[in-house]
Amino acid sequence: MIEGSNEGIHLIIANLVRDMHDSLRNSDLDAILASITAGAVDYVDGAQYAGIILVDKRKMTTESVAVTDPIVELLDAIQTRVGEGPCLEAAWEHQTVRLNDFAEEPRWPAFVAETLARTSVLSSLSFELHSNDNTLGALNLFSEHANAFSAEAEEVGRVYATHAALVMQRAREKEHFNSALASRDVIGQAKGIIMERFDIDSIAAFELMRRLSQDTNTPVVELSRQLVRREDQPDKK
Repeated sequence: MIEGSNEGIHLIIANLVRDMHDSLRNSDLDAILASITAGAVDYVDGAQYAGIILVDKRKMTTESVAVTDPIVELLDAIQTRVGEGPCLEAAWEHQTVRLNDFAEEPRWPAFVAETLARTSVLSSLSFELHSNDNTLGALNLFSEHANAFSAEAEEVGRVYATHAALVMQRAREKEHFNSALASRDVIGQAKGIIMERFDIDSIAAFELMRRLSQDTNTPVVELSRQLVRREDQPDKK
């Protein structure tokens, strides 16, 4: 954890976020998420552990990602099982949630009681991190000390979480873009195989693939992958 003036910490965060944006060129989403949680522990005063919890609104499931310690997975699992807790509150209600002392906390009694019984965590700080039509998320920081997070730490954490959410959004957009490019490429390969095999043009080849997709209830891109894999296999004698 880095101590210093508020302005100094904000400058450090700005530089860290710039580095995370730069890393998008060569890193996947998992690496970006890991850099976000590691940075939170380093740059938010009071934080010992960090993690991100994602909530799928359609399936009503949660997922712990990029945790800096297994204790964060345990805390997320407790919240998911009992259906309450500060991390879920931050994700669902789109707000910042600070819990100063678990031993004196009246909110979320089931979560607090089990946390005190099974862990040494005494305080937490959670920020809404990511939200779209189907997924909610929160960046969660924990400490084994009561009253670990000051108002200044909360402010720094909020700035950090805001920038981290933008980095996540860019990483997801890159992932989706790369996936779309890969799908277009494999469809093109499959069309080429069909054109050569049946001596037809690209329009007729794609129409054949589209009809086969409808008849078999299989997406065109998946049919294309199957065809390309089959073509790449050596002939069996």
